Amino acid sequence: MLYSMTGFGRAEATINGRQVAVEIKSLNGKQFEVNTKIPPILRSYELDLRTLLSNLLMRGSLDLTISIRQEGASKPMMVNTALAVYYYQSMLQISEQLNLPKENILSTLMRMPEVVAAEQDVLPEAEWLEVKVVVEEAARQLMQHRKHEGEALYKDLHLRITNIESLLETIIPHEMQRADKIRTKLTVWLEDMEGKGTIDANRFEQEMIYYLERMDFTEEKTRLKQHCQYFHDTINKQDQSVGKKLGFILQEIGREINTLGAKANNAEIQQIVINMKDELEKAKEQMLNIL
Repeated sequence: MLYSMTGFGRAEATINGRQVAVEIKSLNGKQFEVNTKIPPILRSYELDLRTLLSNLLMRGSLDLTISIRQEGASKPMMVNTALAVYYYQSMLQISEQLNLPKENILSTLMRMPEVVAAEQDVLPEAEWLEVKVVVEEAARQLMQHRKHEGEALYKDLHLRITNIESLLETIIPHEMQRADKIRTKLTVWLEDMEGKGTIDANRFEQEMIYYLERMDFTEEKTRLKQHCQYFHDTINKQDQSVGKKLGFILQEIGREINTLGAKANNAEIQQIVINMKDELEKAKEQMLNIL
């Protein structure tokens, strides 16, 4: 079962007269990163939020937004009465000295620094636990979105590896032609050397062994089949996070394909190898979005 790293989740609840809304957006990311946009009332719980999301969502670049509204206000306000009185007395004294009108003192007073400010209280522990439930629900919704996206990725990745396996089978007919061409070249070379009387039997045997080993890719074919099967087995597991493991398997598949190309010495096989590499690159592109 595959999960994409991209997704979106939203959840809402009313907690002790507060309207709480949580939104989480996830994009591709090699590690776990989260950008938070939360009200001051939750600042003391920010580390708890990061730990919670890391455990639930595992990997990706996340944007977390939490809004808390109470009685229609997103930021409950409070008036610093003592500071307001101090400002008022100073303004009143200035207006009397300069003989200025006093009608607008109140409106001016309310705009003075720190007279009216957002309430900077800390959310009680009991309410935080309820907010935590809302965050968990938003994360659950995001994972559902990830799962839906992952179904399409699963089909595509399965197709790419199956195509590589099919291409590998098409090499077999060309191997016989390749072997015949190599045998013909060696025969011609041997007859030429015999005519010159310059053959060193030991040296000839060493060269033949080296040449045959360098050209033989039976082991590479076997390992490539095994890696492809291991990829299928891994992608079908129920683990939520297998992206990194699948990426390592693709690296091994790529090594075997490259070695096949290096040993091919045959135009038709080289073309098949190129098509394998094309399928592999498409799989790697999709892997960037796997959780």
